[in-house]
Amino acid sequence: MITEAQELVSNGPQQMNNLCLGGCASKSCLSSYKFGKKVAKMLQEISHHKSKGAFEKVAVNQPAASVVVRPVEQAVALESTIQKVWGCIVETDVGIVGLYGLGGVGKTTILTKLNNKFSTTPNNFDVVIWALVSKDYDVGKIQDRIGGNLGFSDDSWKHKSVEEKAVDIYGVLRNKKFVVLLDDLWERVCGEMGARKKIKVECLESEKAWELFQNEVGYETLNSHPDIPNLAKQVAERCGGLPLALITIGRAMACKTTLGEWKYAIEMLKRCALSKMENEVFPLLKFSYDNLPNATMRSCLLYCCLHPEDYCIPKKRLVEYWFCEGLLHEFDRISEAQMQGDNIISSLLNACLLENGGVINGEDYVKMHDVIRDMALWIIREFEATENNFFVKVGAQLFEEPDVKAWESAKRMSVMENKIAVLKETPNCPNLQTLFLSRNKLKAISDWY
Repeated sequence: MITEAQELVSNGPQQMNNLCLGGCASKSCLSSYKFGKKVAKMLQEISHHKSKGAFEKVAVNQPAASVVVRPVEQAVALESTIQKVWGCIVETDVGIVGLYGLGGVGKTTILTKLNNKFSTTPNNFDVVIWALVSKDYDVGKIQDRIGGNLGFSDDSWKHKSVEEKAVDIYGVLRNKKFVVLLDDLWERVCGEMGARKKIKVECLESEKAWELFQNEVGYETLNSHPDIPNLAKQVAERCGGLPLALITIGRAMACKTTLGEWKYAIEMLKRCALSKMENEVFPLLKFSYDNLPNATMRSCLLYCCLHPEDYCIPKKRLVEYWFCEGLLHEFDRISEAQMQGDNIISSLLNACLLENGGVINGEDYVKMHDVIRDMALWIIREFEATENNFFVKVGAQLFEEPDVKAWESAKRMSVMENKIAVLKETPNCPNLQTLFLSRNKLKAISDWY
């Protein structure tokens, strides 16, 4: 019908030229009559179709939500988590979703990917708001960031009280379907923020971790010597699947083309003394440590680094250690202190500073992620050396006992997983409270009481 109508319109000027006497008569009456009849018939058919049609809603692409696209890092092995969160938001409409996990595990990357997905994927949200919270958050500043997305940006609005800003923001959003993405939230996480869905962002499995590390180091460096790939795998393994560590160390090693440089990096990582980790990775993780509610919990976490990497620690025994060390002050009896210890372990698990180690022979175990353990040793060395005086030489290939100075100053000592066969003399250790000797080749302990 459209094609036929267009043909009639195109023939219209010729029919006008056939008219004479000021448009009242035609040079070819029969031709003009037929043309007019076709036009009348066409108008009647169009009117008939319109009367029977339903044009209230037509099929069009849904407009994307109003969103500011943000730059984002590569998201290796995070796509399944992104899709899971996206489904919660647009399909099941759960209201509040909480993402939690180790610092540097990729939570901000996921949030950024979600933010940008709203600009490219059809959805029924009117506005998407990004707000950085951070550890030392201020409600008024967060309101300013949200208000900026809604058009509240002048100085007079910024000087309003928190309550007044809340009323203004509510007035705009109450009639809209909106998403607020809060990044770097510390005070109220998941359970405390009323999240109906809680999703843990896990570290990368070894294959994906190696893929990410290779991408950051680069093909040229990895192939500069036939032995470098094997050394690079050892470095990647030391990162424990933590994307931040893999990216940071990978970029630092991108220009290292000699075996000596790679061997040195491995040794420094073993000693938790690689500058890139100390400057860029550990400080981020330390936020989680600093954010623990009290000094008791922080001391209990540091105590765990006396155990080897990937070591499954029995929960019950760990609490007994804490109690005997005097770290648990709420109760006088171990049976009651177990409750406090279990509560501390739960809090450390929720903060992702400890991990579940599974159940072995009916007993619950926990363990420390490798990078968290390295961070704890770094904290002890840099911030807690005077008060705690830890001496940790786990898996250090020691064939004999530590030297005299270590015994004299140490408060807590662990030389687990070494090759010590004999402790020869009674050491002078006035401050020593904890001594871990297991997983050695001990045959004799001479002159000890």
